[in-house]
Amino acid sequence: MTETNKNGKVIAIITMCFIFAMISFVTNMGAPFGNIWGFEYPFAKAWGNLMNFAAYLFMGIPAGKMLTKYGYKKTALIALIVGIVGLCFQYLSSLVGAGTYVFTYDSIPVALNLVIYLLGAFICGFCVCMLNTVVNPMLNLLGGGGNKGNQLIQVGGTLNSLTGTLTPLLAGILVGTVTAETSMGDVAPLLFIGIAVFAISFVIISRVTIPEPTLGKVSPKYERSPLAFRHCVLGVIAIFFYVGIEIGIPMELNFYVTDLGFEGAAAIGGTLAAAYWLLMMIGRACSSAISGKVSTKLQLSTVSAVAILLLVVAIFMPESVTISFSGHDVPAKAFLIPACGLCTSIMWGGIFNLSVEGLGKYTEAASGIFMTMVVGGGVMPLLQEAIAKSAGPIFSYWLVIAMLAYILFYALVGCKNVNQDIKVD
Repeated sequence: MTETNKNGKVIAIITMCFIFAMISFVTNMGAPFGNIWGFEYPFAKAWGNLMNFAAYLFMGIPAGKMLTKYGYKKTALIALIVGIVGLCFQYLSSLVGAGTYVFTYDSIPVALNLVIYLLGAFICGFCVCMLNTVVNPMLNLLGGGGNKGNQLIQVGGTLNSLTGTLTPLLAGILVGTVTAETSMGDVAPLLFIGIAVFAISFVIISRVTIPEPTLGKVSPKYERSPLAFRHCVLGVIAIFFYVGIEIGIPMELNFYVTDLGFEGAAAIGGTLAAAYWLLMMIGRACSSAISGKVSTKLQLSTVSAVAILLLVVAIFMPESVTISFSGHDVPAKAFLIPACGLCTSIMWGGIFNLSVEGLGKYTEAASGIFMTMVVGGGVMPLLQEAIAKSAGPIFSYWLVIAMLAYILFYALVGCKNVNQDIKVD
């Protein structure tokens, strides 16, 4: 490989990791913003998050087709423009529509500003869906697949977790305590940062060269579907559950601590949610260091089992067991739950890596299907929130445990490619 090609590959890797970071920045606005809207609309706490992930259901497969037609670079640039539009809509919800009521839900009049915010969250969902479709197969490709491919995905995931850490932390600092006077205007600086970073990202990506493995080539003939591979189908289900786990754990934790109601509860809730994402970053950094030697299957099975253990202990731990934090007694279980971040840290890359292994020409099409199933990040946390309202926020983590049990099954049994007779080149 020439020095020029090596430099181009390094720049492409850095660019993809940068995109990975932006995905988390936008996605993790849902929970802290949900606390703001939830004060006036208790039923809508998880709606923004739902709208963000619902976009994957509509955009996942089209995003995969965009890779083939327009290439990785153009798809990323289009996504960044869409992201800017989505963030602008969310900011617009702080300026207009507060006194204009459009319908009634659960006996509560719903104003236009909530509708505008949800539309903005939906548009941002299109953005992160396209970015996810670009970054995962590209990092896997640049790493050469296998354990090395997973290693690069974990490196990108480390930066993803860094921005995931900063988002709820900054939101908690900006808001402090959620009251009737708290509005989207209070977190406007976070939206401005997002808009600025997307604009800068657009300029950077437009000036770098990104490998285009499918652009300009004759589309391969697909005799089958990626879903003809059992390990791919089971991996798609695992992705659906995983994103629900990843989002649901810190989101419900944030809601749980914020609803304790003491002065500064929102800030502490945001801090603990940020701790979850910080531990995800640490876990991904560790995984990126060992993934070249330790198999993805072993890593995924180990962290799934440990996460189940952590949540079971947290559920049964009495609330009377507290830890003094910032002058308040906070249930100790609220500090145990963020530890799951170490476990969920490697799940996305691990599941994706195992699911596309051996797919060959079906990889791009499979990536689009995976992105569609990311809608689980909206559906499952919404179901978890419904359980939390009826049975309590801590009890809702039994749903997370059930999903983790499936991922453990996938790591131990379901990831085996039993369809090696299918031609993939």
